[in-house]
Amino acid sequence: MTERTLISQLSERADGPVTVQGWVDKVRDQKKVQFVVLRDESGALQLVNPRSEDREEISTTIAGLAQGTMLTVSGELKHDERVKLGGLEVKIAELKVESEAIAETPIADDSSIDKRLDWRFLDLRTPRNNLMFRVQTTFAHAMRCYWIENGFVEIFTPKLMASASETKAELFKVDYFEQTAYLAQSPQFFKQMAQSAGFGRVFEIGPVFRADPSFTSRHATEFTGVDSEMSWIDSHEDVMKMQEELLVAGLTAVKEAHGEEIKELFDVDVVVPSLPFPRIPLLEAREIVEARGHKIERGDLDLDPEGERQIAAHVKEQYGHEFVFLTDYPASIRPFYHMRHEDDASLTKSYDLIWNGVEISTGAQREHRVDVIEEQAREKGMDVEELGFYLDFFRYGAPPHGGFGMGLARMLMLMLHQPNLREVTFLFRGPNRLTP
Repeated sequence: MTERTLISQLSERADGPVTVQGWVDKVRDQKKVQFVVLRDESGALQLVNPRSEDREEISTTIAGLAQGTMLTVSGELKHDERVKLGGLEVKIAELKVESEAIAETPIADDSSIDKRLDWRFLDLRTPRNNLMFRVQTTFAHAMRCYWIENGFVEIFTPKLMASASETKAELFKVDYFEQTAYLAQSPQFFKQMAQSAGFGRVFEIGPVFRADPSFTSRHATEFTGVDSEMSWIDSHEDVMKMQEELLVAGLTAVKEAHGEEIKELFDVDVVVPSLPFPRIPLLEAREIVEARGHKIERGDLDLDPEGERQIAAHVKEQYGHEFVFLTDYPASIRPFYHMRHEDDASLTKSYDLIWNGVEISTGAQREHRVDVIEEQAREKGMDVEELGFYLDFFRYGAPPHGGFGMGLARMLMLMLHQPNLREVTFLFRGPNRLTP
């Protein structure tokens, strides 16, 4: 196997022979010398080829290189501060074309997002897009580390289900031998099963499917969910405390590893939030929003998108904070399994988390008493018989517990101040996109 050196590792090496591999970004073909900018997954490098009779074969090859052509290059590494690209270059000794690219590329920097998604593998070759997914890797890894260090167990729940996990309105049906299955719209029921199984604390980062025909900037039909559930809590406050610590851990890791690159390529300063995050009851938040001049529709108990932006602006002004927990949601707009307040059954022990004006998460203390769960399900007009396997989780004892769910792409979108999920999703899936 070729002893390959990543471009990002070259600055640590002494001058001398190296082998690099990557794709052609640019070619400058001059009369006496040729320059090739080579990119790999870690950075960019200048290759140089002085023209001479004994190097005619290499010169001819370089003259015909198209952007995107894959190369293996061996040569002499030289550190030179005069070289603008990283202060080093490689003088080509051997050049092998591994795969030729078509000369005319189908997308450009100013192509529409839909056109770029049609050619996503080319779109992802840019340093900016490469960085997004290195940031995502660091962020997800830091969250995993937080959970593991705090005694959580990672689980992988099934994505084929016999019945709905939350609402039948957003389900994808799948032919499953002689019956119908559904793609999981949430790992909710299985996270709760793990509490009854005695796992104590669990988390999952995995696919979620929603048959939602929305074309907004923050919705997708398939996305990566970030979920967690924990036992023996006193209230939803315990869940909020865990979630804010988790996000601080993730953002700290991103800032330390990529902060300078993010500033350079996105002009964004990664802000590590202070603890605790502000908390505002939903009713109070509505009053604040309306006092700021935004009238919420009378029949809508929740905040609308403009309401979320307004409460975020208020929190930024009053607390200097990018995050806010909105708490105590009405039972009428929450799932049947959310626990109600003891002193006011019309309110749930639940919350939404807003980041930079966009809702990123819903969390709650769950109801763990089977008789109360059945009663609340009936209130929602649900057939208790259809909840058979779910209710079994609680008939043999279940601890007080709670948790939350978040969308990974939505967090990345807000972290990097991007306009929509399509930009930050490796391969986006929406109502009108199933390829590539």
